[in-house]
Amino acid sequence: MRHEALLLTRDSLSGPDCKIAKLLEFFGVRWHAETTAQFLGRNCTKHSKMTQLFCSSKIFLELLTEFAPDGDRGQDWREHVHSVFVYGGDDPTQLETLLRHVTGNDTTTVNEPNGWARNFFVAKDTELCGAMAGVQVTASSVSNAPVVVRSRSSQSGTRELVSDEHGGIFLKVEYRGVFVFLSTSGQIIDLDSELATGVFDIRDHVPAALPIVLYIKWAFADVCWEPAEANACLVIDDPLLKPSYGCVNFEELLALMERHRFSTNIAFIPWNWRRSNSRVVGLFNQKPEHYSLSIHGCDHTAAEFGSHDRERLRRMTREAVDRMSSHETQTGIHHDRIMVFPQGVFSEAAMDVLKRSNFTAAVNNDVMSADPHPQAVTISDVWDIAVMRYKGFPMFTRRDPCEGIENFAFDILLGKPCVVSIHHDFCRDHYTHLLDFIDRLNALNCPLSWRSLGEVVRRGCRQRQLSPGVRQTEMYGAELRLENRSGQRERYLIRRRECEPSAIKEICDGSGPIAWNCVNDHINFETELGSGQSKTIGIRFHEFAGNGYSGENVSYRFKAMLRRYLSEVRDNYIVKNNLHLPDLFG
Repeated sequence: MRHEALLLTRDSLSGPDCKIAKLLEFFGVRWHAETTAQFLGRNCTKHSKMTQLFCSSKIFLELLTEFAPDGDRGQDWREHVHSVFVYGGDDPTQLETLLRHVTGNDTTTVNEPNGWARNFFVAKDTELCGAMAGVQVTASSVSNAPVVVRSRSSQSGTRELVSDEHGGIFLKVEYRGVFVFLSTSGQIIDLDSELATGVFDIRDHVPAALPIVLYIKWAFADVCWEPAEANACLVIDDPLLKPSYGCVNFEELLALMERHRFSTNIAFIPWNWRRSNSRVVGLFNQKPEHYSLSIHGCDHTAAEFGSHDRERLRRMTREAVDRMSSHETQTGIHHDRIMVFPQGVFSEAAMDVLKRSNFTAAVNNDVMSADPHPQAVTISDVWDIAVMRYKGFPMFTRRDPCEGIENFAFDILLGKPCVVSIHHDFCRDHYTHLLDFIDRLNALNCPLSWRSLGEVVRRGCRQRQLSPGVRQTEMYGAELRLENRSGQRERYLIRRRECEPSAIKEICDGSGPIAWNCVNDHINFETELGSGQSKTIGIRFHEFAGNGYSGENVSYRFKAMLRRYLSEVRDNYIVKNNLHLPDLFG
């Protein structure tokens, strides 16, 4: 039996209803709206779909008065309503009345938070809560969601899925054979809201975001966009490939990776391409499943990729690529054509140059460009697998451990890759803080596949099954790794956002070019894989032609060299020995 998302309204969609509609579309769920009268007037004997209802507490309370416990309507309710998501309104009294009705408990009360400092607890329900199961979320601002105060006489059929120390803010109740999920908050997250900093923090949005996402991911598990797997990688910025750099010892780190199950990518500064130690080179070549390299700027001078001069950016990019190619020739260490921006600073022009220089993607903490008038970044942008706002060149986001395990868990729930960003100093105290964080990640209710950063990006896609043997896939990076783990041949309908299709030189899969077309700012193509087969598909772009820019002068090169050596002094002596001096070198 097919499922449908139905928004139950009065005459038109309310503000919260419109936000729910955007969430459903984001996750790939089709929806429609009906009034209460239209829903009640359905001929259920001719209706073959199971319905997931969305409505406010006020409308749901009105609806329940129309359903008798027995009779045809009660039977229709049980047979044709899969589940219900109810969001609270502005009136706690009305919410309390609804809760008493569906729980059958006249002692149920709803209280306002009144400025409580709140820690939210997600139930250890592995099916309903996904990667968030058992996670504690420390709210960084006071939440205004009312709580359902626990009652000694509460029925066993009521389950708190998200709660604080006073009671539940998201509950599951079985009502006449149908699960009702009730969020006490009247707020629904708006995916079109702009993020001033470009960072989404679940600690600021628990009542508005977490209940509705948990419900959609559970109720529409068979039709939602989903990643093929949950991939992860730790990225350490800056280190030279020396036996020890700052607080990192590469042999010790390898042993810990094998013991605690994780992988590490070094965001490698191309300026250092001649300086790698042969012993460390051997570790990287022997253990590519644990160690990998990405490209960290060019000279790693202050905001070098924040420039708006396309020719200078093209020259820096070409020099970075040439240096990394020379390093690969000299050492045999493969590097991924992925850019991690120094200090996280980039311009929109830099993203365009990287795209046309055939980089696979950028990976960054910051998603706001350094342009004088940067593009607005919305919640929808950063919830996606990668930010595609800049000329269609993907930026995969990463987070610092200080952002909390809850933000990593929420990203995984959304389907985003798990990319952890640190500097060498997070490895101090014999890696105590790092290992504690890695162990907590691996303990989440979602098995992580730790891979090289390049593989994380290549596998960074989302998919959904359209019909038996037909799978729709959304591609983000300039390369896509597909694996058919089903027991049958699969046809993949692949799409990717592209604002400039004329820039594409070719799309190929190793065996030859793939035909493609462009519709509504998306390129579309398809491929097939037999059971157990895999392939990598790549998009190649026409490169920009240079205009003879001669590069940086001697003074700049001297300053870049001085900066690099002074940075190493800082990392190897000042930071490593806990000497508190200002960061002068970057």
